[in-house]
Amino acid sequence: MTQMLEAKKGNITPQMKRVAEREKLPVEQIAEGVARGTIVIPANRLHRNLDPMGVGTGLRTKVNANIGTSSYFPDIERELDKLRLAVSAGADAVMDLSTGSGPDIDRSRKRIMAVSTVAVGTVPIYQATVEAIEKRGSIVDMTPDDIFEVIERQAQDGVDFMTVHSGITLESIGRLQKQGRVTDIVSRGGSFLTGWMLHQGKENPLYEQFDRLLEIALKYDVTLSLGDGLRPGSLADATDRAQIQELIILGELVDRAREVGVQVMVEGPGHVPFDQIEANIKIQKTLAKGAPFYVLGPLVTDVAPGYDHITSAIGGTLAAVAGADFLCYVTPAEHLGLPTPEDVREGVVAARIAAHAADLVKGVKGAWEWDLEMAKARKALDWDKQIALAIDPVKAARYRKERNPEGIAACTMCGQYCAMKIVADYLGKPVEYC
Repeated sequence: MTQMLEAKKGNITPQMKRVAEREKLPVEQIAEGVARGTIVIPANRLHRNLDPMGVGTGLRTKVNANIGTSSYFPDIERELDKLRLAVSAGADAVMDLSTGSGPDIDRSRKRIMAVSTVAVGTVPIYQATVEAIEKRGSIVDMTPDDIFEVIERQAQDGVDFMTVHSGITLESIGRLQKQGRVTDIVSRGGSFLTGWMLHQGKENPLYEQFDRLLEIALKYDVTLSLGDGLRPGSLADATDRAQIQELIILGELVDRAREVGVQVMVEGPGHVPFDQIEANIKIQKTLAKGAPFYVLGPLVTDVAPGYDHITSAIGGTLAAVAGADFLCYVTPAEHLGLPTPEDVREGVVAARIAAHAADLVKGVKGAWEWDLEMAKARKALDWDKQIALAIDPVKAARYRKERNPEGIAACTMCGQYCAMKIVADYLGKPVEYC
């Protein structure tokens, strides 16, 4: 039975209790949100070592990190290093986006599932496409059974949530073709399915056979993450007819998933001008009736390759303030190449900063108190406590050590002219130096 079905029956599961403990909220509030579908707990019943977390209304904004092998970099050990770095940096979930050969993808996923204590997501169409090329010679010769066999295989391995591009239909593609775009389709999964549909002249199997998808999700309690295959890949394409058409369809599919008790969230753009972000979030929350919203960025400019962890953090803050619940990190390597472990850390921290900045505004329990403790530590020039409270204590400690002589009370920026010290002295409030 899924978390949603349990909640609808009034049952409290161990996963709900753990989420309530982590969020410092009453477990009844968690169960109520899961029953309504405004909170999801991605927790495949076969993911044995999972420490479950919740995503949705009233909860801390969560952060996801993407990892996974590619045909150019097939080494799973490197990706396991990224997994460990992502979790140590505070990622709440990871997505295994491995490509390469089919057997290698299976091995990579099994290795990740074996060690990951955070929720693991996948995009099954990636593996289905790779295997179709290996077995049949091309993407367009893939069969619906090929796709659903991969989905079930990944569910059997314990995957907690899956991106499924069920909102790309012949109708939504038609709208895209009529309107036109600068960057067309930038979603890999969306491009695979679009190519297949146009070649075959058939409807998207993930839409046409959505009930089959729901059966698998029910069996393993896989949370469906309804993918934005038509998300804008540039500011010029943001909030266009194709994007909104897909979102309308995803809202209808949310209703169908909830009716049978499948947990579901919705994915969102993409590249979006700053002044359109709030409207995008409000439209999604309305059309999907409060389903948790999982956003990539949004990236607020197209011209910052090498710094897109910053462009996405700017957009992610506003998105989360407006109601987004789950931020997919973007690394400095976005648009340029496969991220290194250090890129992964930078991406996670940037997304966590965006999430926390939003949580301060959203009134998430504990967020304001964290900042207040840091302010007090700064006033007291308590460097050890400042580092301990830092969102990235590793970097903070390194900067403190490298840039200040041992024993200095203030820092090399102000030295003897430290404002904290001067004001404390004149107010008769001595600073407790470390």
